[in-house]
Parts: sequence; structure tokens; C-alpha cells
Amino acid sequence: MSQYYRGKRTKNLFNPAAKTSFKLSRSKLDLFVNCPRCFYIDRRLGVGSPPGFPFTLNSAVDHLLKKEFDEARQRGEPHPLMRAAGIKAIPCQHEKFKDWIENFKGVQVHHKETNLLITGAIDDLWITPDQEYVVVDYKATSKDEPVTINAPWQKAYKRQMEIYQWLLRGNDLQVSNTGYFVYCNGQRNIPRFDSRLEFDISLIPYVGDDSWVEACLLDAHTCLMGDKIPPITPDCDNCIYYSAVTDVISGSC
Repeated sequence: MSQYYRGKRTKNLFNPAAKTSFKLSRSKLDLFVNCPRCFYIDRRLGVGSPPGFPFTLNSAVDHLLKKEFDEARQRGEPHPLMRAAGIKAIPCQHEKFKDWIENFKGVQVHHKETNLLITGAIDDLWITPDQEYVVVDYKATSKDEPVTINAPWQKAYKRQMEIYQWLLRGNDLQVSNTGYFVYCNGQRNIPRFDSRLEFDISLIPYVGDDSWVEACLLDAHTCLMGDKIPPITPDCDNCIYYSAVTDVISGSC
């Protein structure tokens, strides 16, 4: 059996009869947006999608960025990237910040209508002179053209930031609608590797709108409470693969 995939699990399953709150991560809510069927099979029936391999280079970029911004946080001053972009803010020093960036804690909100505990670990959080908090997300890529957040697949990035904004507002913070993607683009046109990567770094603003989150939570809860598996999502890669495999197997029997 693969060391990365363990098949059906018996823990962390949604039970419609349970009275205790059920933890639902930001990424699982995004899974519901993409495919209610995969979401239901994962959270209700205990079979998650096969995981992708970790992007360790991206993780290294995240780690090093956090170290740099933490140094600025300790000094109580903007990071040079923030100064260069004219952003009037500094990395925040909120007492819960260390919990908010930790993967298995994160920012948490108990959604009373559904009894779901929504969680999400942010990359960074800045604060303006007007005491507005600014959500920041780190991204890394490597391509020849300038980075943007306009590709169809990057809608997930935008939802990610909006859920973070919703979570922080649920913790009684005054949150700016404008967040920033710190986007690192590995240079591909330099003449030699020489055992190092060079990056162009862009601070891309994004004006979020978290008004969809509430309705999405209600829909996700309704999905989990149901006794029927939702239908196949036509553009879901997992659904397409499973259907193709099922057709091939049934046709060969």
C-alpha cells in the first residue's frame, strides 16, 4: 500500500446525529466548491482524493519569506517589499498570530447555524495605521511571462483569501477588503543555474468579497446531512477518472 494514501479512514467523519461541532478546513470547503461529490465521499464516507506530492521548493520559499517578514515584525517596521510598493502597513504582532499561521490550528470560527468549526492557516497578516488587518498569501511559480491572478484556476487563490478574511472577521477583527499575494516567480532566462534560483517578487493586490462564504457553508452542511452521494461533477478530474476506470472494468468483465 502506498505510504501516501491509506484508503478509507474511520476518523474525522461527519456524523449527522452528532451534537459536537465538526471541524472543516478552508481547503475542504474549497473542495466542496469544486466538487460536492468528492467532498461528500471524503468528509462523510471517509475516502479522500489521492494526495498530490508536496511542493517542497514552494514550501522553502514560504519558509524563507516568513523569516524575512518576521524580522520586520520584530522591528515593528515594513518589509522592504512593502516600502517599495508604497503599502502603508507593517507585519502585525497580534497575540494569536502564531496560532493563526500553524497548520493544525489556524484561524477558527464556530459557525453556529451548522455547528461547523471552520479553520484556515494564514501565511501572514499586516496591519495599517488605521488598525485594519490585511490578509497576505505567499505564492511561488516559475514562468516566462509576468505573474497575475487572472487565470481561471487561480479563482481558488481568490476564494482562499476571501475565506481567510471571513475567518478573521469572525474573530472580531477589522479586516481590509484588499489583501496581497506575495508572488515569487523563479527566473528562467538567466544564463546559468550556478546552484541558486533568482526570483522576481510581485505584491499583487486583490479586493476580496467574502459574501459567498455564508451560503457556501449552509450548502456544504446540507450536502453532509444528506443520505445520497451527490452526482458526478462533469469537470472534476477525480470524477472523470473514476468514471472512466469503472466503465473500463465493467466492460471487461
